[in-house]
Amino acid sequence: MHDLLQDVAARASAYLRDLDERKVAPDPSAVDALANLDGALPDAPSDPRGVIELLDRYASPATMAMAGPRFFGFVIGGSLPVALAADWLSAAWDQNTGYYNITPATARLEQTALRWLLELLDLPRGAGGAFVTGANVANFVALAAGRHAVLERTGWKVEADGLFGAPPITVVVGDEAHPTLIKALGMLGLGRNRVVRVPADAQGRMRVEALPKLSGPTIICTQVGNVNTGACDDVAAVRERAGADAWIHVDGAFGVWARAAPTRKELVAGVDRADSWATDAHKWLNVPYDSGLAFARDPLALSAAMAITAEYLPTDSQWRNPSDFTPELSRRARGVPIWAALRSLGRSGVADLIERTCRHARRFAEALTAGGFEILNDVVLNQVLVAFGDAGRTQRVIAALQADGTCWCGGTVWQGRTAMRISVSSWATTEVDVEKSIAAMLRVAAATT
Repeated sequence: MHDLLQDVAARASAYLRDLDERKVAPDPSAVDALANLDGALPDAPSDPRGVIELLDRYASPATMAMAGPRFFGFVIGGSLPVALAADWLSAAWDQNTGYYNITPATARLEQTALRWLLELLDLPRGAGGAFVTGANVANFVALAAGRHAVLERTGWKVEADGLFGAPPITVVVGDEAHPTLIKALGMLGLGRNRVVRVPADAQGRMRVEALPKLSGPTIICTQVGNVNTGACDDVAAVRERAGADAWIHVDGAFGVWARAAPTRKELVAGVDRADSWATDAHKWLNVPYDSGLAFARDPLALSAAMAITAEYLPTDSQWRNPSDFTPELSRRARGVPIWAALRSLGRSGVADLIERTCRHARRFAEALTAGGFEILNDVVLNQVLVAFGDAGRTQRVIAALQADGTCWCGGTVWQGRTAMRISVSSWATTEVDVEKSIAAMLRVAAATT
């Protein structure tokens, strides 16, 4: 075991060390070589070190360099060294973090991390929280709490009796709600198509004045951090218009982290007036996958939607049992890397991470504008949309930039315009990386007709 883990550590360190020197996207020949990992199921055992050597030889070169400093394709960070190390250590502990009495170390660390997160994001301190896989499941969990709460007010027990015959729930979403939120509504039985869609403004924000008159059980899904523009819904205005009875949910996959940054906090003022929140720590907090977070103002609504009991489970505890707030009973200790990141960075370190990546985004926008290209969004957070002309040319520039390998950005279509999206989220991105990437973008665009 010792020798195997030492070998893995050396290989992982070498992989991360060399990311800055390789192309961001894997070479096609490396992808083709993955066939060496296929084949029939072996009949006999293999040497474990040989298995790791095979993985490193063929899989490592075929990975996208998402952990490096110049991957701007999605709104995801890399892994902070301390978070990665804590993740390795927690994997070695192998704790099934469902019940405090069985796994007190990891359950206690998660409770502390949840408290720190509520303080950092300035959300209601008594809220209940859950560590889940990602924003999709975080939305699912938070909205399950909302489904419970709005139906409980009518006397309907949805967890026991289901939705057959239940009072109908009106679900309201912005016209640019993220697809993962819509998927979560479908999984909850609330329907992907029966939602009421509210028009969006020129930056993708919900137009609050267009909210319909509401009555009966209602859930309103807002968004802070539009995946294309970074724009944030005015949650406080939604609360004022909807009244106290509607359950207001915030899909804050990355935007809610703006509450930790002094110069960005005003963009998300009033977010604390919602009833539930979903976010991802593997985005702007830069911890390893999977690290989704769900919060509900009323912890009883969250536990009512998620708790499980059985005769053999040790549920009595002076501390909250994590499994009372998550869909899973068996799961890894997801909160440990988050605890380590927060303990290492502190409040000021998180603020610097957010502020720094937002400055990088602004620099991209300024340089590309100076180069004669059109920035389609107001760059308020870490998202930049750039068009290099018509849709065809923009797509050709994106493909050429990806092939160039200096950096990696993806394409999108937003409000009818084809654009390249630059998402700056990684702790590892420096000013040197930004300038190197800008030079590549301008060089590639100039050579593309």
